[in-house]
Amino acid sequence: MSIVLVFLLAVALVAGWWLSQQRLTSKPWLETGAGPPASDRPEIPTAKIGLGVFLAVVGGLFALFGSALVMRMGYADWYQVRLPDVVWVNTAILVLSSVLIHIAVGAARRDETAQLQAGVAAAGVSTLAFLGGQLLAWRILIDSGEPLAAHPGASFFYLISGLHGLHILGGLVALARTGARLWRGEESRRVRLGVELCAIYWHFLLIVWFGMLALLMGWASDVVALCRTILT
Repeated sequence: MSIVLVFLLAVALVAGWWLSQQRLTSKPWLETGAGPPASDRPEIPTAKIGLGVFLAVVGGLFALFGSALVMRMGYADWYQVRLPDVVWVNTAILVLSSVLIHIAVGAARRDETAQLQAGVAAAGVSTLAFLGGQLLAWRILIDSGEPLAAHPGASFFYLISGLHGLHILGGLVALARTGARLWRGEESRRVRLGVELCAIYWHFLLIVWFGMLALLMGWASDVVALCRTILT
């Protein structure tokens, strides 16, 4: 439950920051002179607001799974899954994919079409490699005697990594649509928003992946125990 509370606190902080940028606390009846021109006020595209709401829902879902995982670890029959080495290779690939799409955002802002196309294509290929690596990790676990129903630790790994993979697939569909617009000859500035949305989504899923790995490997529990020791 503490994981859910931490996530809700993070969402509240982000929402508070966003509202503070919208001049909702301003008192125009007390202001003198002409107000700032509308063009000087930052406007957040509706698509970004919608993505933010969607990510809050997805983050809440993963937070619930994380909370269930932490509670399940307290039972006597808990057995930590032995993650194959390919999982760490996959993690590096996912980091690379996030970096590549971030580079593509920079190219879109500079209106460099060739570099943008290369960045989008490279991000897509590396993300497909990540998904292929995850399937390989499942295959290795099954061959080593840890299928889905082997023990709770393995079950949580299959469930969480599968759910994460489905969200990655959804992001690939959006990235493919953006890439198709680029290859049809649309200008970089016209697809800039789509690339930025994909980058936000990729960075979010990367953070989720790190969080889930920390829970599955027991690192989060070790950090909490260390903090409690320091505080007491």
